[in-house]
Amino acid sequence: QVQLVESGGGLVHTGGSLRLSCAASVRTFSSYTIGWFRQAPGKEREFVAASKWSGGSTYDTDSTKGRFTCSRDNAKNTVYLQMNSLNPEDTAVYYCAARFGPRAGGLNTPEDYSYWGQGTQVTVSS
Repeated sequence: QVQLVESGGGLVHTGGSLRLSCAASVRTFSSYTIGWFRQAPGKEREFVAASKWSGGSTYDTDSTKGRFTCSRDNAKNTVYLQMNSLNPEDTAVYYCAARFGPRAGGLNTPEDYSYWGQGTQVTVSS
């Protein structure tokens, strides 16, 4: 079982920045890919970025457009999502999710992940 806790959400103005954290309680954290998703009211949950267990990150370029950076610290069992140049379209609940890395499959749909955090609200005001 993997437990995930997001933090770092809040209210910012357009153009501001936030850094989200996802802390995981699992002994083999380095074996898990951690994904970030977001869900705005009335919309489906959408992929934002993922920190791969094998190294490196992947992004949904349409939503992030080079503004978001995903990183991880395996010593702290934590993945971060640095979000810059935020705009009101980024307003959503942000979730992190975990999947066992060596398992076959994709990274960019909710169905690819087995464990989810409770989410953290990000609100960007105009």
